[in-house]
Amino acid sequence: MLRLLKKRQPQNNFSRSCEATVKLLVGLGNPGEKYAGTRHNIGFLVAERVAERHSIALKKKGYQGLYGVGRAGGEETTILLPQTFMNRSGGSVNAAYRSLGVAPGDLIVIYDDLDLPFGRLRVRPDGGHGGHNGMRDIVALLGRKDFTRLKVGIGRPERGDVTSHVLGPFVKQEKKLLPQLLDLAADAAECILAEGATEAMNRFNNCNLLDSL
Repeated sequence: MLRLLKKRQPQNNFSRSCEATVKLLVGLGNPGEKYAGTRHNIGFLVAERVAERHSIALKKKGYQGLYGVGRAGGEETTILLPQTFMNRSGGSVNAAYRSLGVAPGDLIVIYDDLDLPFGRLRVRPDGGHGGHNGMRDIVALLGRKDFTRLKVGIGRPERGDVTSHVLGPFVKQEKKLLPQLLDLAADAAECILAEGATEAMNRFNNCNLLDSL
């Protein structure tokens, strides 16, 4: 009687790879030289600082943005700068989120916050858009709001138009302190990646850059 040999089943590398945790770190801003260095682009600046620290080149084109892949905070991380303009950020973030199969808690979005003074950070594991048009679009297109935010304070103007303030450059004193603020925010982003939003909240939400000066 012939003995039938049972074929060895090939390993399912796809399912194994899906078990790995993938982080998506997004910095919000507007593309182009016109907006470079403006308050509204501080999300770009922080994400770029994280990428620089970990030698991640943000030169790949995809997900309607520029991105790079590497290890940050000890975790495999895609860093994305949407090139859709701020108010259309959701298309880029949603494309990367769906394609990479990121868990909601592993999506971190960095952006400017008018209601926080310059020098302050706030980490939140979920919430609404808070009137921020980029976040409004992201929440709408993702269809959820349970992802991590890293808000970087730019303060409200004492007088004048809010839009001009947001789209304007940092003033002289802010420019002087900006490198330290970017380093502090990059530290917070790396803490989120490595230890989670709760630990980052405990460590950074009551931190004020100006208090240490």
